[in-house]
Amino acid sequence: MLQTLKNAWKVEELRKGILFTLMILIVYRIGAAIPVPFVDANALQMFFNPTTAEGAEQSATMLFQYFNLLSGDAFARATLFALSISPYINASIIMQLLTIAIPALERLSQQGEEGRKKIASITRYVTVILALVTAFGYWTFLNNTPTPTGYGFLGEYRSQFFPALVIIVSYVAGASIIMWLGEQINEHGIGNGISVILFANIVASLPGQFAGLIMSGWVVPVVAAVITVATMWFIVYISNAERRIPIQYAKRQVGRKMYGGQNSFLPLKVNMTGVMPIIFASAIVSIPSTIAMFVPKFANWSFYQNWLSQRGPIYMIIFFLLIIAFAYFYVAISFNPVEVANNLKKNSGTIPGIRPGKPTSDYIQRSLNKVTLIGAVSVGIIAIIPFILGAVNQNFQAFTFGGSSVIIIVGVVLELWREMEAKMSMRHYKGFLD
Repeated sequence: MLQTLKNAWKVEELRKGILFTLMILIVYRIGAAIPVPFVDANALQMFFNPTTAEGAEQSATMLFQYFNLLSGDAFARATLFALSISPYINASIIMQLLTIAIPALERLSQQGEEGRKKIASITRYVTVILALVTAFGYWTFLNNTPTPTGYGFLGEYRSQFFPALVIIVSYVAGASIIMWLGEQINEHGIGNGISVILFANIVASLPGQFAGLIMSGWVVPVVAAVITVATMWFIVYISNAERRIPIQYAKRQVGRKMYGGQNSFLPLKVNMTGVMPIIFASAIVSIPSTIAMFVPKFANWSFYQNWLSQRGPIYMIIFFLLIIAFAYFYVAISFNPVEVANNLKKNSGTIPGIRPGKPTSDYIQRSLNKVTLIGAVSVGIIAIIPFILGAVNQNFQAFTFGGSSVIIIVGVVLELWREMEAKMSMRHYKGFLD
């Protein structure tokens, strides 16, 4: 991997992309440190300290630690980028679901580059709308949550129209800037803009998580370190694992030359979807908890405290099932067994023992379902292990999102590594005329 980065640095185009991406991340970190007016950031950080939280407040703290993780500590400090990439991720989920459900959007997605640009434009508008709703919810939380020094984190500006307007507009603008920064990385950087920003946020938040573990003694940090290393190894193993379906090509004569006759294989990756099921499942499963925290009367429900909190079994089960569901969803929209079977038939390729056409597509679909299930279950188990540890031992609560964090970090690094290798391979390919 280091050799790939070294080789990429020698290529001028990739070097410019890497430097541009680093510049965007620096701009992002500056925005994550810009304070928003009228908010008592010191009181908010005290609220986020799990050692000072009790009862229902601990559930809120665990939820907000997740938001803080995705924002790179911006959420806990109520800075400009406190909403992070959550509005854009949720907008992407909504648009991808609507693309399948609404025929007009489905036709638009099939119109090539022009159709994708129109869908991306609609996604931006949906992002702004969701950012507006989320910013209002965040202001409601800042305005209504009791604090040791007073009622709310806005102090004397509580429930005033102009401070509320400034706070909401600032957070909507921050979410829009983040969306633009991610698109700039896609266009001029190394690609995967939103994933790169999420990766930078998690890396920036990890030192604080491990610092909280160190305060609980030496056993918890050692266990957390072992789990982290084992998770990284397993994710790399799962990401590289694949099911190879054998393919035989019949011999055919074109002019005076004989083509085909060789054996090959169709690779089906175990973790074909990468980190997206984790990101999307995390965004969806946090919606009920977010509503409960932003609307005070819901925060006191004993049912929510006991079952729907991050330490509750229902939360873990829903999170696990959503990871599996999004894995199948992403495979369904990114891999078409019918198209693969037709291409094999056109090129005189067959799977041994399987007839061409529909039997081939059915066989590929069955194999794909089995492989996807193995990958999704493996990733889901890794994601919920830290939740289980946090429920068993309160000292692991600072590491509650460690499994998802490690999966996202390793997944993003592997995706970028493969993308750089692909770009270098295309650049060094001389073609038929050289």
